[in-house]
Amino acid sequence: MSSQISEADQELLRHRLDIFKIRGKDKQGHKILRIIGKFFPARLLIVEVVKKYLEEHIFPRLGKRRFSVLYVHTGVQRSDNFPGISGLRWIYEAIPVNVRDNLQAVYFLHPGLQARLFLATFGRFLFSGGLYGKLRYVSRVDYLWEHVKRKEVEIPEFVYNHDEDLEYRPMMDYGLESDHPRVSLSPSVSSYSMRCIS
Repeated sequence: MSSQISEADQELLRHRLDIFKIRGKDKQGHKILRIIGKFFPARLLIVEVVKKYLEEHIFPRLGKRRFSVLYVHTGVQRSDNFPGISGLRWIYEAIPVNVRDNLQAVYFLHPGLQARLFLATFGRFLFSGGLYGKLRYVSRVDYLWEHVKRKEVEIPEFVYNHDEDLEYRPMMDYGLESDHPRVSLSPSVSSYSMRCIS
């Protein structure tokens, strides 16, 4: 991830995009840290800026209380808004141990086949502290409400739109159909997913 803009501009951009937000509770009463992956400008932000922001603005607000993470993977593309596995691991390892110990669950909304396979294969090796065991895949927004209090967490409209697409094209869930309109409408192109791991 290389930075094209100053650190101050990166901080302003991160703030405006509302990538990280603490709001609401899950059904066990734990605070929710919501992360919108699509809003993460991986090409513009460097990991150090994200780490600094988390240390100054997020970790102190979580304090010594138990919390859960809602990671919304909808719309994440490897080339645009995915910080990379090494970036994710670096951010995770930078979380203070006392904060990491209070993490109860990670609700991974709309994970996609590639993300599931990658985490199933390498997740235990990449993330220490039992993070993999706290991971809960959630394929639809309706299933999220089994874990999270509905009216306390704000979900962007594009996530609901993706859910609707999945209802009409369920094979997208399994990577057997692309979510790219040009691919799905062309009869000469195979229906197997053409997305990269993201």
